[in-house]
Amino acid sequence: MNLIGKMLNNRYEVLEKIGNGGMATVYKAKCHVLNRYVAIKILKDEFTTDSEFIKKFNTEAQSAASLAHPNIVQIYDVCNEDNLYYIVMELIQGKTLKEIITEDGILSWKWSVNIAIQIASALETAHKNSIIHRDIKPHNIIITEDGIAKVTDFGIAKAVSNSTITAFGTTIGSVHYFSPEHARGGYTDAKSDLYSLGIVMYEMLTGKVPFDADTPVSVALKQVQEEPVDPMKYNENIPVSVNRIILKAMQKDPNLRYQNATEMVQDLSLALKKPNEDFVVLATRSDDSPTQKIPTLYEIEMEKNNDRKAPKIDESKSKNAKENKIKAFYENHKWAKPVTILLVAVILFVVAMFGTIGFLNADRPAQVQIPNVAGTNDEKRMSKDEAIKALNDLGIKDITVEEEYNDDVEEGYVISQTPEYQSNFTINVTQPIKLIVSKGQKIVTLPKRIKGKNIEDVKEELDELELKYEIKEETSETVEAGIVIDVDPEAGEEITAATVVNITVSKGSAYKDVTVPSTVGDSEEKAYQTLSALGLVVNITYEEDSSKSDRVVISQNPINKTIKEGESVNIVVNKQPTRSTLTVNVNLKSLMNYTEPKPVTESKTDEFGNTVQNTVSVPEVEKATVVIEVGEDIILSNSYNMTKTDISQTWTTSGVKEVKVKVNGVTKFTQTVDFKKGDQVINVDK
Repeated sequence: MNLIGKMLNNRYEVLEKIGNGGMATVYKAKCHVLNRYVAIKILKDEFTTDSEFIKKFNTEAQSAASLAHPNIVQIYDVCNEDNLYYIVMELIQGKTLKEIITEDGILSWKWSVNIAIQIASALETAHKNSIIHRDIKPHNIIITEDGIAKVTDFGIAKAVSNSTITAFGTTIGSVHYFSPEHARGGYTDAKSDLYSLGIVMYEMLTGKVPFDADTPVSVALKQVQEEPVDPMKYNENIPVSVNRIILKAMQKDPNLRYQNATEMVQDLSLALKKPNEDFVVLATRSDDSPTQKIPTLYEIEMEKNNDRKAPKIDESKSKNAKENKIKAFYENHKWAKPVTILLVAVILFVVAMFGTIGFLNADRPAQVQIPNVAGTNDEKRMSKDEAIKALNDLGIKDITVEEEYNDDVEEGYVISQTPEYQSNFTINVTQPIKLIVSKGQKIVTLPKRIKGKNIEDVKEELDELELKYEIKEETSETVEAGIVIDVDPEAGEEITAATVVNITVSKGSAYKDVTVPSTVGDSEEKAYQTLSALGLVVNITYEEDSSKSDRVVISQNPINKTIKEGESVNIVVNKQPTRSTLTVNVNLKSLMNYTEPKPVTESKTDEFGNTVQNTVSVPEVEKATVVIEVGEDIILSNSYNMTKTDISQTWTTSGVKEVKVKVNGVTKFTQTVDFKKGDQVINVDK
């Protein structure tokens, strides 16, 4: 059956499968009533058909639920629904001790002793409440991520019967940890649990169990007959005191073991302080009780039969003949004897287990169906007196009554009960019952002023009025932390005492306080990164200051003051304008349309009567003053012959400026130049 996603009891949502055992499958689930994760152990189908087993299962689980100890997995609930029987328990994050031993092998002795102390402490509490575990083994011990040991399945082993093959196999599966009396099918008590704890310690410190064989019955025989090898022989790091604690816990005779878990805890604690001192007392049989061979299960049964059926004198002859015939049969059929021993052992084991379960259950307190005193499922709600009488009539005496105001339930009647009523849900008559009884309605006037007050003062006022309230916090940029922002119902209103007052309280600004550092002198990029990293908004403006470096911060506001994240900081960055080079080339001759003067000549007749041209004079070339202006700057002022064609001047500046070329004071050329566009050349020739 796929249970993933199923909602059990309208409460537990099954999330995932996390384990599987002989009796049950374990799931992780979420309890939607208490909003927490839990583990749910669901019995396998073969168990649900056995009504006797189900009855014992409920009884033992409910008894175990009363145990409260940090080293015991807490049982929250025992339920059944649609033929599903399950236990709801504490969800533990960790590994079983068996998994740890399998992964790590031999564990350190100090860690092992610490775990043993926790297990023994859990057993101490259980035994004081008359609950015997009967299945202490590494598989039933969970180690949390914090190194805390948690013992699970308390009391459940007692419910296991041989009604199905699976149930019987489950019981046999733990035989490596059974006490001798458990293996024989005899009476088990607290000392049986301590024997099993001794084996768990043995396995932690040696990496192996003390008794092992090919079949469960062979292991059981070894538990009864053989003495364990000293754990120190397998692990020389085990201290003397710890070695002797294990051997004392594993004594075959229960009277020679630790008589209770408290004694074992004391020795374990002392072993941590004095590991190499021989303080553990290993008791022995008295001198008048010689060492005896412990009989096998087959021999025990044969001896019982002989005691019951000892032959009379006149029957001895036929009896001897019969015994000789049996002896001959076994001699001729070698396989028959071990088969007979195995069958007898199994039969004895099962019979003894049923006998023990019946014996121990005889001392259990009575189980009763929990009554519905709170009137759930549209049933009649009982008054306090009616409820107490109904519980007393069932034998339940441990009843606690608490009163509270309630708008819906009449004064004196039960509002709720713990444990809650469930059909087919029985409880132990010694289990405590808690009743919440209504005090009826109470009209109360809220204080006239709540908003704007400190929440601690408001809580004190509401507590005096015995009012319930819920507090919700929210951020506020205008109201300081701890001050009430809103309240529902409104202050001054009349309400019933059962009404929950909803209060909204400021938890202060959503933004942290920030002390603004100075970035003056930093580069624009560095200043922006510094202030932005603090969660501040950076506003940048630019100014020109030729005395300072380009692109550096020259002023800031605010500086070294505490403001909130998200507020603005203004910085002024020096930004020098772009400078470019201008080259002005002037062709004065072309600009002025100047024509060079020609030489003056005259004609003469020579002695032969020929006409000859003679240069009389050459006129001077005119001169002119050339001035080049860039904005307000005169970059050139000089006198040149009017025939000059290659006048040139360069100038570096910035901005947008007017360029003029003047000749003899008269402007001959004008052009506006944008120096942000880069270097430029102007040719003036017309």
